[in-house]
Amino acid sequence: MDVLRHFSSDEYAQALGDWDWTGVGSLSPVGASAFGDVFLTGPDGISMLDTLEGRLVPVFVDRQEMDRALATPEGADRFLTAGLAVAAHERGLVLEPHQVYAYTVHPVLGGTVSVDNLEVLDFVVWLSLTGQLHEQVRGLAPGTRVTGVSFAPDELETKPRRGLFGRRSR
Repeated sequence: MDVLRHFSSDEYAQALGDWDWTGVGSLSPVGASAFGDVFLTGPDGISMLDTLEGRLVPVFVDRQEMDRALATPEGADRFLTAGLAVAAHERGLVLEPHQVYAYTVHPVLGGTVSVDNLEVLDFVVWLSLTGQLHEQVRGLAPGTRVTGVSFAPDELETKPRRGLFGRRSR
């Protein structure tokens, strides 16, 4: 299983649009984890867009340092969450080329970081949803309880009805 994934420039552009508030617009994607965390290069090195924490973090000086780090078991686990990805794959959650692992209930909303809370979702959809989610919750005080999530009727036609915000709803 390849835990460092690559997507088309169009897919990256669509997916990263909802993360503009982090400053990703001036950076170029070089790869992504099986969870949709995106590695982006810029003048100051390579940063990682962390979809779990909702932030853009500098991680490597250059591509060579990134490749060396990701080639080690420790680096693959730290930056690609490789152990959890392999466990999900072994459990039968197999990714197609345009997909990543997504939390059924995102941890920022109280979901767990576990195989039991994972599903397979389109990369663009997952990254877009997590960008919107983190933008909306970033101003909340730590520990604030989110009791519900809703979509306007026209959004229900374009947004998935399962994943990120909870179980299926109709």
